[in-house]
This record gives sequence, C-alpha cells and structure tokens, in this order.
Amino acid sequence: MKNIRSISCSTQFCAVIGNPVAHSLSPAIHNAAFEELGLDFVYVACRVEDVKNALAGMRALESFRGMSITIPHKIEAMQHLDEIAAVDRSIGSINTVINVQGKLVGLGTDGPGALKAIVDAEVEIEGKNILMLGGGGASRAIAFTLARNARLGKLSILDIDENMLRELTADLKTGTDTFIQSKLLTASSLAAEMEDADIIIHCTPIGMHPNEDASLIPAELFSPEQVVFDIVYTPLETKLLTEAKSRGLKVISGVDMFINQAVLQFEHFTGVDAPVEVMRRVVLEQLGS
Repeated sequence: MKNIRSISCSTQFCAVIGNPVAHSLSPAIHNAAFEELGLDFVYVACRVEDVKNALAGMRALESFRGMSITIPHKIEAMQHLDEIAAVDRSIGSINTVINVQGKLVGLGTDGPGALKAIVDAEVEIEGKNILMLGGGGASRAIAFTLARNARLGKLSILDIDENMLRELTADLKTGTDTFIQSKLLTASSLAAEMEDADIIIHCTPIGMHPNEDASLIPAELFSPEQVVFDIVYTPLETKLLTEAKSRGLKVISGVDMFINQAVLQFEHFTGVDAPVEVMRRVVLEQLGS
C-alpha cells in the first residue's frame, strides 16, 4: 500500500466501485504495481449505489484518473460516460473508465482477460458448446469476445432475469454469427444444458465471499471431459471448482481472468507496461492469507 506520507495534490488516484466491494483485491494489486514502478498513484475501493453521481464526481476531480467497475454497475455505468469504445458499446458492458481531462472514456477488459485465461489453459473453444450461467455485465463481455474470436458450436445462456436474458440474447444474435440460445435458469433447464456443454462459464456472484459454500451446479450434473471456468476469484478455489476437480474435470480459476483484466486496466490508467508477475504474486498472497 502506498505510504500515506507520500501522497500529495499531484498524486493521481483510481478506485473500484461496486456493491459489495469490501472483498475486492483491486487495491492490493494496483497499489503494489504502482509501488513497484515508482508511480505517483494510489487506488482505493468504494462501495457505491449511486453510479451516476459517482461518475459525476470523477469527472469533476482532475486527479481522479481511473475507475474499475464491478458488480452490479457494469451496464448502468455506460449511461453516464462521454465516450465508449465501439466494440464495448456493441457489447453493452464496460468495467473501466478513464478520466481524460474531464472526459470520461469507458472500455472493457473482462472479455480479453477471460479469453487469455482460456487460451493460457490450453482449452480449445473452436466448435465447442459453451454454457454460460449469468447474463450480467461480465457475461456480456465474455460472450461477445468468445463469439467474435471463434466459431463456437453453440452458446447457451441461463439467468433468472428474463429481461436481461432477452436483451443479451438479442444483442448477441445481432452482433455475432454464433448460434445463441437462452432459457430462464431453473433446475430442469440447468440439467438439460449441462448434458450438451463442453465448457461451462460461471458468471454470477454465487460462491463469492461471503457465500463461499454455495454453487449453482450440483456435482452430479458434471460429465467427463467438461471444462469449468468460474470467474469468481475470491475465494481462490470456489465450491464449484472444488467439486469439478473432484470429478476429474479441467478447471480455470477466476484469478487468471482477474489478473489479466487488471493488467489491461493498469496499462490504461498509467500508460506504461504492468509488472505482471508482481500483480500475480500479490493476488495469490492475498487469497492464500
């Protein structure tokens, strides 16, 4: 953590906003990276319900350089920005805001971060059937990124929010060539989709601190050769991943996506290459403590 005595009026600051946000490792990872490179930056976590006014405050503060957006604000935040990258506007979700002399520019790093985690795990997505649980901001970013970077077999999405599900499905059908199907998340729809899924990507808060003992997928629904990717990164190994591993399945941790997207955010905030290994070490130390 940056020494408070070194903070001055020239220090640029960044923040993660969300609700809840107390569990976030973003302050630890970014502050360690700032310190490693000797940058005059500091990063804090803020629980926010009023996204509009939080972003208005960012615009008004010259030193407020960057903002990370987490659950549940990744879609709503787009309404209050001045500029959004074309690819992210089509996705309909962002997780990063940069303050460029009072102009707020939004972009997303979740999708690229997730794709890199899958590639690094040597998991092939070409021609595969992907089941995505959750239709919020992160799932939007991941779904569009995968659909635009590979010819998937099909992409199935389950969620409890019918309106959100309908909007995401329509946007994916318009913006990609992938075969998309969606259903309300119920015990029966989950069981049916699990039978066809090659890769399961979990994008809901279930299993996240403080609900570490929960999982959306009963272990008996797993099939051999499936890959399970849980974007939840705290705890380090969710109940979903623990049960998938116990069935011999390949798993991808949300930690990998989290580090990848944080590296991209850091580089947008600062304009310099991120100290990736320092950031990875800090995350693993924090989660292991």
